[in-house]
Amino acid sequence: MTDIGVGFASIGVMVLLIYAGMYVPVALSLISFLGVWWMKGNVVLASKLLAFAAANTISSYLFGVVPLFVLMGLLVSVSDIGKDTFEVANQLFRRIKGGLGIATVAANTVFAAITGISIASAAVFTKVAVPEMTRHGYNPRFAVGIVAGSSVLGMLIPPSLLLIIYGVLSEQSVGDLFLAGVLPGLVLAAAYAIAIPAFFRWWPSFTGLALEEAGADAPRMSNLEMLWKLGPVVALVALVLGGIYGGLFTPTEAGAVGALGSFLLALTKRRLTWPSFWRVLVESGHITAAICLLIIAASMYSQMLTLSGITSYLGNWIASGGLSFPVLLTAFVVVVLALGTILDSSSIMLITLPLVLPVIAKFGVDLVWFGIVTVIAVEIGLLTPPFGISVYVIKATLDDQRMSLNEIFAGALPFAAIMFLVLLLVIFVPWLSLALIR
Repeated sequence: MTDIGVGFASIGVMVLLIYAGMYVPVALSLISFLGVWWMKGNVVLASKLLAFAAANTISSYLFGVVPLFVLMGLLVSVSDIGKDTFEVANQLFRRIKGGLGIATVAANTVFAAITGISIASAAVFTKVAVPEMTRHGYNPRFAVGIVAGSSVLGMLIPPSLLLIIYGVLSEQSVGDLFLAGVLPGLVLAAAYAIAIPAFFRWWPSFTGLALEEAGADAPRMSNLEMLWKLGPVVALVALVLGGIYGGLFTPTEAGAVGALGSFLLALTKRRLTWPSFWRVLVESGHITAAICLLIIAASMYSQMLTLSGITSYLGNWIASGGLSFPVLLTAFVVVVLALGTILDSSSIMLITLPLVLPVIAKFGVDLVWFGIVTVIAVEIGLLTPPFGISVYVIKATLDDQRMSLNEIFAGALPFAAIMFLVLLLVIFVPWLSLALIR
């Protein structure tokens, strides 16, 4: 078998192993090792090449941003910032039909700007927003759908963990990627906010009939109270993102500053105890270790594909065959959406990007714009069965155990459709993702 044949065979074997249930990093590492061994005929050389790929990846200074932003997001999630933000948003939208749903989207948008982790948003707002919405007559399925749909904003609005991973894989500026995610994230949030009242008007069987105006029975807050609740959030966002864009910090340094700021904030709000702090540290370690293994395995996989020559072969084949970029992009989006039914977001990116990026680059495409397209397409998978990790987080957090996974997926489906429409908008209007950096 030729080297290129080994490259194609490795893709097929990888898909089979993943469908069989093998852990993605293990599958990628095993296939990479066996592929290099087959091509070079030397097990020692295969071991050294892959060890070098692993060490070179994990020693990157930029990679230090991952545990820091994870720690910041988890500290924020235990400090009741999500609850405070939701209460303020509820006051602002209390007179609108569907105001509680819009408040959930608005609070998730703000929360996303200081966490970057979708599962944290899903867990927090399942506890905070779903009981309030169901108490006011929202269909429980619609209530959890709003939380599921708006939770994905955490991976698009900076600081986003997926954008950091994309930056590492594509060697693009994380700061540029953060800026590029701002407008598409706000557009997605606005689309949700517009859709919720529209659902109430034209799809009452899905939304339920709200018993009263959203938040009408909630105690009124003065402007000073709202400022007091939102002040820490705004300060933390300004500290982290303002430091990056103002040239005061690198993204890694901003992660450290943000983690310290969120730690002090949690202490100030008296929500951080020794047991909860220990849980945050342990969970940060678990998430970081999982991402670390994925990135190491993806680096090995990328090295093996490059060694096989498959990326150059595909690029030349596409160029000689006259395959247009729109056709290639369509195929990529379809594959990503299909993988979203069986894999988590990070795994999809780490499997597909080493193969696709060299081919995409031959078309002279802006890789920052392509990163935003990729993240939105990948995030749709958080809401689609059977994997849909955000749905599983909501199910695990939800107090009402009568809600089945199928009902939560059904509630999230309209919001996944809205995400797809926003994806098409970003594809056809690249300005949305590039306006702030070009």
